Amino acid sequence: MAELESRLAQARSASSEELNSLVHEASEDLLLALLENPNLEEAHVRRLLDRLDLPSEVLGAIGGQGKWMANESVRLGLARHPHTPKLIALAAARQLYLFDLVRLSLAPSAPGDIRRAAEGILVTRVPQLPIGQKLTLARRGPARVAGALLAEGHGQVIKLALQNTFLTESQVLKVLANARVPERVVAAIAQHPKWSCQYNVRVALVRNPQTPPPSVLAFLPDLTLRDLTDISKIEGLPSHVRKYIEREMSRRGHAPGKRA
Repeated sequence: MAELESRLAQARSASSEELNSLVHEASEDLLLALLENPNLEEAHVRRLLDRLDLPSEVLGAIGGQGKWMANESVRLGLARHPHTPKLIALAAARQLYLFDLVRLSLAPSAPGDIRRAAEGILVTRVPQLPIGQKLTLARRGPARVAGALLAEGHGQVIKLALQNTFLTESQVLKVLANARVPERVVAAIAQHPKWSCQYNVRVALVRNPQTPPPSVLAFLPDLTLRDLTDISKIEGLPSHVRKYIEREMSRRGHAPGKRA
């Protein structure tokens, strides 16, 4: 017991140089004592946060100190650490700057719910961002952010968002299902060499009244009879699309209106 008390006292009063070694200690009590040391600096805390084995109690104690929660690097470290208590991780995430939020949303070490929360925060910020930041996010932001930027329909952003390696089919389908999506976005998806070849995207494009007629005609031969039948029953389907579908079904020897 005396030895432990001595070590705790040392942790509370160690010099900055001594702290460089103490941050690697395994004892939770000793690590908590380090946080009381007035010589503890950002660099020491960041080394602690780099430890994937850091106990949640220590992470919670770091997050409970206003001094450290006011530090951007520490906030990011707390938010993406797998053992940080969820409430503290979320509080840290909400205060992050834009591109640290991007880093968090893509961090493999961060829990899935924290990454998703970071994406959600980014999506809410998208409308207020200047065009330069939107272009950067469209190029390398996470899937939901790329989808939100694509749906806005800014001419410079559309191409970058569609080329984003994190963009998923589900996000493209979500954009196409949005009745308010600009026509130029639908046209860009219909002409994109990757997304226009995805079967589910083609179905969504044929269903979308803003898809250019030449694209609709190009996609119809690849759609199943069942999907053609289902689309033909959509209320409000443009008359020209309905005629295209009826012609395609007749070409296959299937009378329109007959069950596929």
